[in-house]
Amino acid sequence: MVRTRVGYAGGTTQDPTYRSIGDHSETIQIEYDPTRITYAELLDVFWESHNPTSRPYSRQYMSLIFYHNAEQKRLALETKEREAGARGTIYTEIVPAAEFYLAEDYHQKYRLRQTRDLMREFEAIYPREEDFVNSTAVARVNGYLGGHGTSAVLAAELDDLGLSPAGGERLLDIVRASGR
Repeated sequence: MVRTRVGYAGGTTQDPTYRSIGDHSETIQIEYDPTRITYAELLDVFWESHNPTSRPYSRQYMSLIFYHNAEQKRLALETKEREAGARGTIYTEIVPAAEFYLAEDYHQKYRLRQTRDLMREFEAIYPREEDFVNSTAVARVNGYLGGHGTSAVLAAELDDLGLSPAGGERLLDIVRASGR
């Protein structure tokens, strides 16, 4: 991952917020390096990460895939069909990419914000909230804290994340304790 950011998309309301979301859905914006992970692999993660057979109880929490081109649309539709064959009715909608509105700061990098000692380190590295939200290292650490990635992969990239030796050990301990 290059970076991830949470926000709102898919609606017509101008400048939605969490308290005034209008007809938008909560979404995640993913920037990735296609030489390291493909769009098809991202779709596999998407399908594995939630239950698309649950009917959404509101537009705010519906399952959506936004595509940016014909190839992404084709792959999204193919994988939806595959999932329907394996699971039954899929309620995920596949729609053209829409304007993305960044969510409020306190919604960004939620897992990292819950780990105060690591959060303090990143606040020192990125005193500007915009830099924190846009950081690849922050996105990677938040992903590890959210249960994605193994301790072996983390150990290999730990020096690139900007954490102190103590912070790096703390993160490794968290990932190891989860059995990954």
